[in-house]
Amino acid sequence: MTLFDRSPIVTGTSVVALKYKDGIMMATDCLASYGSLARFRDVERMVPVGEHTIVGASGELSDFDYLKEQLESLMIDEYESQDGHTLGPRNVYEYLHRVMYARRSKMNFLWNTLVVGGIKNGDRFLGCVDMKGVTYSSSTIATGYGAYLAQPILRKAVEGREDTLDEASARRILDQVMKVLFYRDARSLNKIQVTTVNASGVTISAPYSLPTEWAFAENIRGYGATPAQ
Repeated sequence: MTLFDRSPIVTGTSVVALKYKDGIMMATDCLASYGSLARFRDVERMVPVGEHTIVGASGELSDFDYLKEQLESLMIDEYESQDGHTLGPRNVYEYLHRVMYARRSKMNFLWNTLVVGGIKNGDRFLGCVDMKGVTYSSSTIATGYGAYLAQPILRKAVEGREDTLDEASARRILDQVMKVLFYRDARSLNKIQVTTVNASGVTISAPYSLPTEWAFAENIRGYGATPAQ
């Protein structure tokens, strides 16, 4: 008997990513929620695939673990072929598209939205694959709640500047949108990781916490000591 996942259980929220002049930058927080409980606070939701690619995931973390195993098997097969070729971000993107669409066709979904980014031979790529196998590519991508709150900020800050935006500016933009998501998304955390993919390879930062400020909330009616009217 085959059992199908009908709904996600332990989940991660938004993935945000952008192109900058030297490559790709991606960020996730470190929270995995069990329903509405902020249960696990040290979870990594980005995985390097080869030397040129990073994959980040929103959604069910056990399904993402399965996908990581599939990607590892893919990279082992590629290494063993010894044909002088290496997989780039576009190859990984197409592979994940086929995997997600095949599972959708069987009505046995993998409950993830995946962001694939990287650079190979100077070609920067950033794309998204959802749980139904629907794909698109863009210079800025945000999944989950970030599609509503982070994406407008990313578009305003990045689009038209992809070829001039430096790494420090890209990092500030991602820190800003991750802070906005922490304030507005009840399933997020201010402890984040940022991955940079450039000609030097894939670099995933150690987790770090963004500074936050909640004192302003005392002046909001219905919150804290200020009575609602």
